[in-house]
Amino acid sequence: MQHDPVAQALAENEILILDGALATELEARGCNLADALWSAKVLMENPELIYQVHYDYFAAGARVAITASYQATPQGFAARGLDEAQSLQLIARSVELARRARDDYRAASGSQAALLVAGSVGPYGAFLANGAEYRGDYALPDEEMKAFHRPRVQELLAAGADLLACETLPSFAEAQALVALLAEFPGAQAWFSFTLRDAQHISDGTPLREVVAFLHAQPQVAALGINCVALEQVTPALQQLQALTDKPLVVYPNSGEQYDATTKTWHSAPSGCTLHDKLPEWHGAGARLIGGCCRTTPQDIRAIAQGCQPQ
Repeated sequence: MQHDPVAQALAENEILILDGALATELEARGCNLADALWSAKVLMENPELIYQVHYDYFAAGARVAITASYQATPQGFAARGLDEAQSLQLIARSVELARRARDDYRAASGSQAALLVAGSVGPYGAFLANGAEYRGDYALPDEEMKAFHRPRVQELLAAGADLLACETLPSFAEAQALVALLAEFPGAQAWFSFTLRDAQHISDGTPLREVVAFLHAQPQVAALGINCVALEQVTPALQQLQALTDKPLVVYPNSGEQYDATTKTWHSAPSGCTLHDKLPEWHGAGARLIGGCCRTTPQDIRAIAQGCQPQ
């Protein structure tokens, strides 16, 4: 019987609260992330800042920390002159920082809650650093895709991640390659979350129905859902997913602000809607793992966590 940390945590809580944006908080604390490595460069330059953000999310009520490895790959670090051993050391560091934040939070708070560390496995499109994670307009042969992901997956698990977060995936072929790669690590569990073209299709145009039919049958897929999407896409997509699978659904959308790619700035959404406002709706549509992606903060996660408290 495979150990499923998500199922174990959900046995304690109806909703498992994820953390929010890492990069947003790092930028708020002075990091310049206008870089192909994005938040992964902070693993090199100021790892203690990553530890502090993880700690602050646990203190806000998050029960899952997602590591700073979204864009941490040997290929990406090689552009900085790092060899594979140095790159793998940084990937392991991403797990160690989250685990230390968890342990320190537990010691300080006396919390007995199940607190998990999810190793972030960003898509090949994130490595390209050209927005392809929102289009999925790339293709690699299956073996090459597995070879791209294998070193990071291996290192995240070896460093003690409780599960993997295969996240912001725009490509069905990439998801299939990752599932095949997971079979090389039979004790591992992962959630799979996708970016969307619309409520019925992931970014590369594959119908959600087809994606879910494949993932539903995979024993190493602990949960599935969507992330890094606009708030208004969430409920209709969750309703689609809920009708197609009984696996736990994961959702961590963006804050509701809109990004202007020309000016590289964010603007408040006209609705002024927040994650907390949508919590009952999303839970009603089957979401069991709920957090935030771009532009969300510990304050947003605290509001969700408080909204999940028994009345």
